[in-house]
Amino acid sequence: MKVGIIGIGQVGSATAYTLLMRGVSDEVVLIDINQKKAEAEALDISHATTFAYASKIYVGSYEDLKGAGAIIVTAGANQKPGETRIDLMDRNVNILKGIAENILKYAPKAFVIMASNPVDIMTNCMLELSGLPSNQVFGSGTILDTSRFRTLLGDYLGISSKSVHANVLGEHGDSEVLIWSNANAGTLSVEDFAFLVGKPLDEQAKNEIDENVRGAAYKIIEGKGATFYGIAGGLTRICQAIATNENAILTVSSLHKNVEGVKNVCLSMPTVVNEHGIERVFFPSFSAKEHELIGQSAQKLSNYLKKK
Repeated sequence: MKVGIIGIGQVGSATAYTLLMRGVSDEVVLIDINQKKAEAEALDISHATTFAYASKIYVGSYEDLKGAGAIIVTAGANQKPGETRIDLMDRNVNILKGIAENILKYAPKAFVIMASNPVDIMTNCMLELSGLPSNQVFGSGTILDTSRFRTLLGDYLGISSKSVHANVLGEHGDSEVLIWSNANAGTLSVEDFAFLVGKPLDEQAKNEIDENVRGAAYKIIEGKGATFYGIAGGLTRICQAIATNENAILTVSSLHKNVEGVKNVCLSMPTVVNEHGIERVFFPSFSAKEHELIGQSAQKLSNYLKKK
């Protein structure tokens, strides 16, 4: 599958590298206002393909998006230390206007995967600006937060994170909700599993995991300026699900007509992703508290959409 990446900063370049090294894409076109930087990234990454797959990577213009199966939008201002994803909203909304026009002109059938922050707001904006159907435009959402949750739970329980089934839903941001009520490992609830292995999941342990999931981006940004490897892995996973018609359940951000009474917001729920993009969305059973928190997350996003 041919993939276009718009915005070749640290996220865009890491994603291009990951797509090619995992063999998910056989052709990647890079688009960035800083063509010299994009050319350097393409050259560097091309030298790694010898050790993986015979794939193409090159710098192009919007016209080169023709024939792309997916377009990943990472363009936007970087999140600064202490800055929330929502703080980026005004700066990044303006960037999207020209991008949407060119996607419609050259690749109107491509799936558009938003990664620019705040990703839920940017996904809403791309849908409005492009007029494309809601199965075709979606965001990376909480796919990375979910990975962080599973990684920390796996570490705590002493098992592979791939054997943990737990999700972070709602906003990709400070109001995200770690869903404990249906988290499981080995067909057991994580609480029961933890008890059996002698590591009870009490409120203190849960709060510590919650804080580490919620604060991971801030910690990484403080230490090295940006997060990019984790989200590159997540974006590649989404493209893999599309390219192989996998019917994978991923926590991507898509448009919801009604979430806990809040209308027309993009946020993350367990979602079937395949060659049709968004195939189906599931609303799992939550605890009463989680229902409340999901509603608050949706309302927060709705409030910001009204301000943009």
